[in-house]
Amino acid sequence: MSEYNNINDEQWTTAEQWRQEENNSSKNKKPKKDRKSKGWLKLCASAIAFGLIAGLVMQGVLYGFSKAGVGSGGTQLATTKTGGSSSNSSNSDLSGVSENVMPSIVSITCKFETTSQGWFGQQQSSESEGVGSGIIIGKENGKLLIVTNNHVVEDAKSLSVGFADEESASASIRGTDSDADLAVVEVDIKDIKSSTLKKIAIITLGDSDKLKTGEQAIAIGNALGYGQSVTGGYISALNREVQLTDKTMTLLQTDAAINPGNSGGALLNSKGELIGINTVKYSSEDVEGMGYAIPVNTAKPIIDQLIKNEAVKESEQAYLGISGQTIDSSMASQFDMPSGVYVQQVVKGSPAQEAGISAGDVIVKFNGKDVSTMDGLKERISNLKAGTKVKVVVKRQSQTGSYGEKTLTVTLGKKSDAPSTDSRTENR
Repeated sequence: MSEYNNINDEQWTTAEQWRQEENNSSKNKKPKKDRKSKGWLKLCASAIAFGLIAGLVMQGVLYGFSKAGVGSGGTQLATTKTGGSSSNSSNSDLSGVSENVMPSIVSITCKFETTSQGWFGQQQSSESEGVGSGIIIGKENGKLLIVTNNHVVEDAKSLSVGFADEESASASIRGTDSDADLAVVEVDIKDIKSSTLKKIAIITLGDSDKLKTGEQAIAIGNALGYGQSVTGGYISALNREVQLTDKTMTLLQTDAAINPGNSGGALLNSKGELIGINTVKYSSEDVEGMGYAIPVNTAKPIIDQLIKNEAVKESEQAYLGISGQTIDSSMASQFDMPSGVYVQQVVKGSPAQEAGISAGDVIVKFNGKDVSTMDGLKERISNLKAGTKVKVVVKRQSQTGSYGEKTLTVTLGKKSDAPSTDSRTENR
């Protein structure tokens, strides 16, 4: 039975607040600028979208997860060694694990452009910089693949990745899933020095389904932007349901310190195997040592899909045909309704109407994945081509006021055929 952790909204900062705190902090210190500043007293991650697919185990493992360096081109990459510390080290000595795994951990530096309004109404733009962490998960078709949190790279104008030997290379986003707070970043192998390629490695996966509370946990990441650091602790809880302002996530809880800049970094077992992707920390005057990570078995199928995603041409982009609004946990509680995407209006003659979606429905799953926000739904639709058949799960209110679940099959239409979008709504 899962444990439940209710966290007050004010103890979590928004991405924009966090970014502003980081920018202010970076002006006052000499080391690398840090997206995750010392203003992390309340949260070390941006609002993380709900939608993790719990309990799924891949039949075929992710590109590069089981076969080191598989892909086109002659470059072969090592995998990280496992087995824990050397035999003459105590169980609390993390040096062996960190030495083996550090080659697979990277820092990610992002540049952001923000626009504000000046005193006289003119638009002003400024550039800021932030940092996070990432994990090398494989190589495919001449690209080095790195997993991180979506909130680390979201809205980034440009990206660069720093490797264990302190060399860096430019990077681009391969795919993102805001609901799952996961992203895959890629770097061209040709842009990485040969000396660096000899020093980096692909992470070795563990099995998060086999974890037990009390097991040792090790977190590695680019804390505060100072460079890679290692912290140790234990698995405090499994399947912890963490409720944020507008979403819920099922995560691993650990007391290994997860600080700003650690987001997207690795949570490891004592063998040095990846068991989670660090994503968020909860902190207040009354709480100490509560960090969270996305279980690796939850992340696998999502990352696999992000790697396989191909950019859809604008002429082929899909269209559902609804106007919707996010129903977060606070609104759901207030109005006694499910969390998800509330359907305000269904466009006449649209794929949604033809499939039987009605105004008042709450969409909770789309194409096999949980949905908690309108942005998340739009993101999932944008990755599909017109003509694709998908299952949409809605919760519909009965005459007695209770909500029942209904699964509908929708054949998505062409976005180019959709009517103009009303400025007050979002037809997708």
